[in-house]
Amino acid sequence: MSTGMIIGIVIAAVVVLVLIAVMVWMRERRNHLRERFGPEYDRTMRQHPRHRAEKELAEREKRHSKLDIKEITPTLRDRYAQQWALVQEQFVDRPSPSVAEADRLVTALMAERGYPTEDYEQQVADLSVAHASTLDHYREAHAIMDRDSRTEVSTEELRAAMVHYRALFEDLLGPADHPTHR
Repeated sequence: MSTGMIIGIVIAAVVVLVLIAVMVWMRERRNHLRERFGPEYDRTMRQHPRHRAEKELAEREKRHSKLDIKEITPTLRDRYAQQWALVQEQFVDRPSPSVAEADRLVTALMAERGYPTEDYEQQVADLSVAHASTLDHYREAHAIMDRDSRTEVSTEELRAAMVHYRALFEDLLGPADHPTHR
């Protein structure tokens, strides 16, 4: 075998190994994103081509890593839980204002945890990294509240919004026995 042929075989082997490594890396990245984002991964895949969707999710993850997200203290946790209980109690007499208050309380808790709260779409993107399992609840609740601000919605829809807000609220609040990290 000539030297040129050996070099060609070596180059071809290196190219094949690099392609295999890239494919394995892409598969691992995809699995990581799928596991990290759960249903949000599928939702983003339906909205964009695969490469663009995975790039967007990776960018969300990168942005999230730069945020100063913190657990809340047990004292704050109790205060927020009490505020939530009051909002729920008021629902019977004031459904629409209670839903608006639930939204305000969820936003305040997000801010307390360190999430930016200026823009709804950015809130959703930031929350998707660590709270993907309850993100659809937030979307549903927000959509009902938005409709309620433009036109009257049924009490049943408002009740559903409260249930949706509660799912995200409890997820953001964390378990009662969760240790605080600062």
